[in-house]
Amino acid sequence: MFTFSITEVRAVLARGRADAAKNGGFRVPYHGISPDAHARAGLWLVGDEGVYVMSNGKLAEGQRPLVVHAEECDPKTNPHYWHYKRRYFGGDDGVEFIDAVELEQLIAAAPDATHLQITINDTSLSLCLIRR
Repeated sequence: MFTFSITEVRAVLARGRADAAKNGGFRVPYHGISPDAHARAGLWLVGDEGVYVMSNGKLAEGQRPLVVHAEECDPKTNPHYWHYKRRYFGGDDGVEFIDAVELEQLIAAAPDATHLQITINDTSLSLCLIRR
C-alpha cells in the first residue's frame, strides 16, 4: 500500500496540466504504451528509486516534473524504502497511469478524505481515500 496526501496529489495534477498547456500536451510514460494522440491529463505511479506519483505534462528543455513520494516508500525518509518497494510494487521498475478525471471524481465524492492509498497486486491497482 502506498499513501499520498490529497493536497500533494492535486498539486501533481495541477502541475501536469500547467506544463501541458505551456509545452504542448501530455507525455506518455514510454514509447509503445500508447500513442501521443491518446495522451491525457493524469499522473503516473512510478516504481523506481522508491515509489512516487509524477506529473505528466510535456516539459520544456531541462525542466523536471513534479514528483511526490509515497509516505512508505520515500528514500529520504525511510531507510527501508527499497525493501518496501520490492515487496509491494515488485522488483522491477514500472509505471502505471491514473486518469485525472477519474481520480478527481473519486476525490470529490469523499470531501473529508485527506489521503489517497494505492494498493497493487498481481492483477489490479486499487484506489482508496482515507481520513487521518
